[in-house]
Order: sequence, then C-alpha cells, then structure tokens
Amino acid sequence: MSETEKNVLFSNTPENEYSENVDIGHRKKYAQFFTPFPIASFMAKWVTSGENCHRILEPAFGLGIFSRILKKAETEKFEIRGFETDKLIIKEAEKIFKNSEGKYDIEISRQDYMQSDWEEKYDGVLCNPPYFKYHDYDNKAVLKETNRKLGTNLNGFTNLYTLFLLKSVYQLNDGGRAAYIVPSEFMNSGYGKEVKSFLLKSGTLRYIVVFDFRGKVFDDALTTACILLLAKDKHHREIRFVTVKTQEELNGLLGMTGAYPAVTDSEKAKTFKRNLANPDIKWRSYYQGTVTGKYKNLVPLSLYGKVVRGIATGDNRYFAFNREKQKRYAIKDENLVPCITKSNDISGLFFTKKDFEKLADENRNVFLIDLKKSQDEKVAEYIRLGEKKGVHKKYLTSKRNPWYALENRSAPAIWVSVFNRKGPRFVRNEAGVRNLTTFHCFYLDICKTDLLFAYFLTDISKEIISDNRREYGNGLNKFEPNDLNHAKIFDLNAADREIKSEILKNYGKFRKAEIRGVGGGRYTNALNGIFERLLKK
Repeated sequence: MSETEKNVLFSNTPENEYSENVDIGHRKKYAQFFTPFPIASFMAKWVTSGENCHRILEPAFGLGIFSRILKKAETEKFEIRGFETDKLIIKEAEKIFKNSEGKYDIEISRQDYMQSDWEEKYDGVLCNPPYFKYHDYDNKAVLKETNRKLGTNLNGFTNLYTLFLLKSVYQLNDGGRAAYIVPSEFMNSGYGKEVKSFLLKSGTLRYIVVFDFRGKVFDDALTTACILLLAKDKHHREIRFVTVKTQEELNGLLGMTGAYPAVTDSEKAKTFKRNLANPDIKWRSYYQGTVTGKYKNLVPLSLYGKVVRGIATGDNRYFAFNREKQKRYAIKDENLVPCITKSNDISGLFFTKKDFEKLADENRNVFLIDLKKSQDEKVAEYIRLGEKKGVHKKYLTSKRNPWYALENRSAPAIWVSVFNRKGPRFVRNEAGVRNLTTFHCFYLDICKTDLLFAYFLTDISKEIISDNRREYGNGLNKFEPNDLNHAKIFDLNAADREIKSEILKNYGKFRKAEIRGVGGGRYTNALNGIFERLLKK
C-alpha cells in the first residue's frame, strides 16, 4: 500500500467523501454521524490493550473506521464482526476494504444489531451507535427483548444508542473491553436512570470522558458527546470522570488509560466509588459539580406549580394560521385560537395583548385552527384538505381521535425557553396566549406570580436552575419539563413582608422600563442583590 493510500485509509477521508456525495437526508435517516479519526484511535487503543483481545465487534459498522485503525496496527490477530443496515454505506465500506492490501478477517452482517446476535460473546467492542429518539423508530419489540435479556425496565423514551450500549456490555467476554462514543444526555435525563443503574450493576464502567469542546464532536449533530470505557474485569470498585477541552488533552489521556488499573501521578480524573454512585441523580454533578450547595432557602420548583411542554400539533404548517391564510380559506374567527408558534416572535420579557395584536397585524402565524370547535362547510373543506395532504397519517395526528383534535392546553402565566445559551429565559405571558412546543408552559398553583417572576429575572436564579440543564453542541443547553420541575428555586416563604415589598417595588419599575423599551438594568441589579442576600449561606 502506498503512502498516499495509507494517508487516505487511516484518516477521515472516506467519511468526508461519503458526506460530500450522500444527501444529508439519507445520512440523518440512518443516523450517520462519523467519529473523528483521533477519537476512534483513542477508543481502539483502550479496547486492544485488554488481555487476549482477539474477537472484536463493531455494532454500527458504517465505513469501518475502527477496523481501519486495527489494520493500521499491522497485526492479523483480530477477528472482526460488524453490523450495518444501510445498503449504500455497506457498498462503500466493501470498496474501501477490497481496495486495501493485506488480509482482513472481517464479516459485515446486513442485519439490525438489536435484533440479532444476542448469544455471541466478544473480547472487544468498538462503537459509535445510531442516535435515534423513541419516536424515530419502532422500539417496542426491541425494548421488550432487551428488557427480557438484561432484566431491565427500560421505558419507551429510551434512546436507541443506549440499547446498543447495554447489549454490548451483555456480550462482553470475561476480561473483555468496550469503548462507546455516545451523546452525554443519558447521564442527565430521565430515561438514563435505568441505563446508569445497569452500568453500575454490571461493574464494567471504568472511565467516562466528557467532551467540553467549543465546537461539536460530530458534524451535522446537535448533541455533545462522551466516551465510555468499559472493562469486564475485577477492577470494578471505582469510576473515573474526566473532562477534556481539546484534542491535545484527549491525547494526553493515553498515558492514564494505558496505565490502567494503576493511577498515574498526572491523573486529572474525578474518582468515585461505584457502590456510592447514584443513578437517580444527574451525573453532571460528578464531573462538573453543582452550585446549589452554595445556597440556602431552596425548594423544588414543583412546589409552586408545574412545567409541561407546549402544544404539539403534529403538523405546524397545517394547523398554524395568520390573517392572510384565514382569509384564503374563509375560516371564521371562532375557529382560531391565539397561539405563539415561534420563539423568535417574542423579543421581550413581558408579552402583552398589544404585542400580540402587533404580531397579528404583521401577518405572523399567531393562531391555531380549532377544527372541533364549530364546523361549517369551510372547516369541512379544510379537514378534507388535510386528509388529501396526508396530515392525518403523521405520527401524532394518527394517534388522535379525531386526528385534527388539538391538545387541551390553557394559556400559562409564564413561558420558559426550551433551548438557551445563557441560562433559561422566562417570559411573563400577560396576553393570556397559548403556545406551541417552542416554549414550555409554567402553570402556577399559587397567586404569587409577580414575586416568582421577579426571581426568574435574576442571574442567580438562572445559575441555580442551570444545574438541571442538558448540554448540546456549541454551548447550547436544553430543559425538558421535568428538568425544570425538579430544579431548585428560592423559597418565597423565606422573605418577610418588608423584603417582598422591596422585591415587588423593583419588579414594577423594571416592568415599566422594559415595556417602554428603556434601560431597566438598575432594577434587575437591585433584585439580584436582594436574592443573593436571601440565598447566600
């Protein structure tokens, strides 16, 4: 093999060329986000350093990046089995290995890994599994079989990549090792509790390497990632968390993992006893720490109300209306419900009736059509149009009866942003307008909306709530409703009447300044100072 051929084969050139030539829609359909070559090399080094590593599994073969790395080692000792369902990428992978010199003992099975091969065992597993959420694939049969084999109670929200991971752990031989690069969300999500519990019980988890890169690990992917290094050996008492910010730091970990199970002098890992690790909490606290421990007078947000997601229509283009669309289809006002459909329609922290009217006058999509409320011929025509376009066959609409019935969501007092980069954004919904999933809805059980919203305006509130965030690529964070419900906020009962009066005074002045469009920073600074005094230990 020439040096040029080696440089191509032992790099991400095949993946880059594939991405350039294959439509993004196809790649997303099969969740094809390729592993950077240096990261794949790091993972392969861990697996092949295990004793008696001969039989290796690639559950999501792709273009065989791990197999190419094993070939680079110039050894013939590895017997490799890969699984892949995409015929197109299999064809490209076969070209790569056919054109390379040397013997490859590789078998690529054109089967779904999760539905086959359960009884086989392997000395090593290397994988970048497909990232599919529960509604992107039919997971009922897979979940049933996985729970039966593993004795788990994984629920329907479980992401496919974690099913790959747990099955691979189940298939490890004694003395075997595995390396998985996966989204880090399982460590901080609801469905991840059962996943973490299984990993702890299996006694195989050794290192969790969390990426804190400025950029994304995977091109075209939103999520952040971590590497799980696993081993089925007797050194199961501790788990080490390591955060890396650069490729150089990742390369530096080779000395640490290479010395395993010994601890090196330069080791920067945070080590925890396996039997003390708690699968019920967000594991971010293990590798980043939390801020809540610095404060007092904190209670769960759920003490004051409940956060739920906004209305999910199943087809926003069909159900969302503006005045022009209303006129085109001759829909009466009584069939239209005021509703915010896009987050960028909301620019301020207070949304008033005047703001809504302005959006409606600008012909923004700020209405939902309620096809059940009253039906005339024009409504009936619009229903038939939806069926002609196949709206009734989409994922959400197909599960409703009738298919065009909207979810029953009243207008919340407060909206909460789903995605953010600088902490959660709260908006006071003074207009009493409903919203789609672009915001979460906060329904309060108490009549202290202004006091609570005054707290949400402060930086300290965002810092504390952010302990429950989920992290994605390029500094993007996300909150699911239960992340917020379980978050900690200030206990309003810890403030006496005089302090509450001071809070409301500054809040009122800030609201007036915000609505008038003039600077209100001095009032939020005052609120920050008040709450800091109440929260600091």
